[in-house]
Amino acid sequence: MIVDCHAHLVPPALLHAIRKEAAQFPNVRQIEADGSLAFSFSGGKPTRPVSKPLSDIPARLAWLAKNGIDKQVVGGWVDMFGYELPGGEAEAWARLANDCLAAAAKAEPHFVPLATVPLGDGARAAAVLKTAVGAGFAGAMIGTLPRGVGSTLDAKDLDPFWQAADETGALIHIHPSYDAGDVRVNDFGLANGLGRITDAAVAVARLISAGHIAKYRNVKFFAPMGAAALPFVLGRLKRNAAITPNVGDPVEALSRIYTDTILHDARVLKFVVEMMGSERLMMGSDMPFPIGDLEPMKIVAAAGFTPAQIAAINGGLAARLFNIQ
Repeated sequence: MIVDCHAHLVPPALLHAIRKEAAQFPNVRQIEADGSLAFSFSGGKPTRPVSKPLSDIPARLAWLAKNGIDKQVVGGWVDMFGYELPGGEAEAWARLANDCLAAAAKAEPHFVPLATVPLGDGARAAAVLKTAVGAGFAGAMIGTLPRGVGSTLDAKDLDPFWQAADETGALIHIHPSYDAGDVRVNDFGLANGLGRITDAAVAVARLISAGHIAKYRNVKFFAPMGAAALPFVLGRLKRNAAITPNVGDPVEALSRIYTDTILHDARVLKFVVEMMGSERLMMGSDMPFPIGDLEPMKIVAAAGFTPAQIAAINGGLAARLFNIQ
């Protein structure tokens, strides 16, 4: 079985439901743009419109068939996670998204869903995660910024969420946010080329340093894009831990993190495997975004892995982690 472990989907039914249930979400401003929707949450900056490839299921299925991929793990779109919404509204927003994504996966078994949670509130996020795992979700995709620019995933009041993830054994995909606040990457396409990496690297490095990855042993932590360059800076993180009090062990933590192949260079992929082991690696595309890998099996083939490693990377490990039958 061939599995793409990292993709995004906004089911058309979700966009329909959002329009229909607008009164339920008074702090969500819907902005009609180019035949789709953009959003402003709690008076904040509008998102980008939901692009056609995010919700075009026939085109997605054709792409899967063309690439010989049997299953695709799909989270939502980070722009519309709605963490800025007030508690009850944020929870209702996440539950609506999860209901629609679960329905899409039931109607089209090629899709394996990851839940959305209202991460601005640790207790509500925990409750939504438990409901989702009970309904068959393998875990959740979360953004790096639970309360906007400068916020952190290791904040104390998010402990209930991490405890719920530990209790359920959920896989938590830590996905970079669209705008992490570093204006230096706003030119030359560097938000995609570099900014996503630095955002995820800081978020995951904080979880390592705060001891979360050591503490929550049952959580399956997933950091995309070759573990967000952390293998490259492992030596520096190790040295920092040696000279800084009460910092988690980065070597042990990296040995527990899972990642994907979205690196666009087989040499880099081989380095990641040298540092982390092939048993932590899964093939991924970041479909449908242009910075993703639209022929994701090629980099695996080019890296010179053994047949057994290729089989695990291209689907064996993902089938186990995401409970794919």
